[in-house]
Amino acid sequence: MIDKQQVIGIAQEWLDTKENYFLVDVEVSQDDRIVVEIDHAEGVWIDDCVALSQFIEAHLDRDVEDYELEVGSAGIGQPFKVLQQYINHIGQEVEVLPKSGSKLKGILLSADKDGFVLKTRQKQLVEGSKRAKMVDVELPFSHSDVKYVKYVISLK
Repeated sequence: MIDKQQVIGIAQEWLDTKENYFLVDVEVSQDDRIVVEIDHAEGVWIDDCVALSQFIEAHLDRDVEDYELEVGSAGIGQPFKVLQQYINHIGQEVEVLPKSGSKLKGILLSADKDGFVLKTRQKQLVEGSKRAKMVDVELPFSHSDVKYVKYVISLK
């Protein structure tokens, strides 16, 4: 079986030569199907996926182990997997599904290794008002508090 850490090392070696690219995920199945996901703040170019695929193939020996290799970008609309994805989407609209609640949409204000802050609009009773009004609320989350966070695709 192909060693996942070996594939990560090979992919990272290539990514280290590319500005602003980063590794999102590597999966190696029992039948040696390798899936490598990369991302970039401005999107991933197909030419770079091809180049990374060729780089990985040049460092693995098909005579030793046969494998299937797929290299692509982290899917748009897919949940974030690494901190850099959060950082790249600061200031943009995201969807959050907390483990203890319903989906929220809002602007990602900040993110670090411990968690992130979402600015969303919620109805709240404002002092001096008889009715609840929509107000901006900043909600902090730890990464362990949510099922997923993903970029909201806007067709406006």
